[in-house]
Amino acid sequence: MTVRKALMQIFMQEDLNFLLSNRIPRQALTRFAGWFSKIEHPLVRDVSIAIWRLFCKLDLHEAQKSRFSSMHDCFTRALKPGARPLDRDAATLVSPCDAIVGASGRVEGTRLIQAKGFPYGLNDLLGDETLVAAYRDGLYVTLRITASMYHRFHAPHDLTVEQVNYISGDTWNVNPIALRRVEKLFCKNERAVIQTRLARGDILLTLVPVAAVLVASIRLHFVDVLFHLRYRGPDVIRCKVAMAKGQEMGWFEHGSTIIVFAPAGVELSDKVREGELIRAGQPLMRLP
Repeated sequence: MTVRKALMQIFMQEDLNFLLSNRIPRQALTRFAGWFSKIEHPLVRDVSIAIWRLFCKLDLHEAQKSRFSSMHDCFTRALKPGARPLDRDAATLVSPCDAIVGASGRVEGTRLIQAKGFPYGLNDLLGDETLVAAYRDGLYVTLRITASMYHRFHAPHDLTVEQVNYISGDTWNVNPIALRRVEKLFCKNERAVIQTRLARGDILLTLVPVAAVLVASIRLHFVDVLFHLRYRGPDVIRCKVAMAKGQEMGWFEHGSTIIVFAPAGVELSDKVREGELIRAGQPLMRLP
């Protein structure tokens, strides 16, 4: 048995995993990790990435560059051109990111699922009655970005970003173990509610990047803001920025989650299945 497999078997024991990734000073550790990951010293960088590889299947062959200045530089790496082919069907909304598909399907009124037996409400997550009304009985997909994945996210369709609501919060881990144990976890964590409108059909589409332990920084290119634990506003940023399908919107500074919301009438792609991998640019939803 390899060292990595042995460590993973130990770490993935539910009680131990939850204890090590949640029953800790989450916010202090997250701030430290953000600082430490940016240290541009060859020894710090190499040892950090080596330890990262022990716990994750880190594959960098698609990365645009082969040498990184820091662990943070590796986390937020760009990919080689063409590494994520884009589905250009005008009726298709594509996945904004590489991810494992989590809970998805129809919103039941204003209720949706975090994990089996753990519901939460639209208002608790979005904090906006207008959005709650827009997605009543609508469609949602939870996309979990693991630590080793590509961490940038992209526009699912040709759209205009109209507003960003920043909601400060905690930094619980968002892995399946925590989702089965912490009620309304997504509603507790730091997040950005990104309201967009599709060029086709005047459809309101919302993306909610949710931060997590070790990753309380979200970079959004279209408002030139880095949201993090010490961010102090403004909490509502109105804008009018057109983006093309597949255009980069921003990145996380580690793995985390994006929840995508569409109104009633939009359908889930038949290729999307819970627990399976989806890549940026692949079909996620179908427009009516």
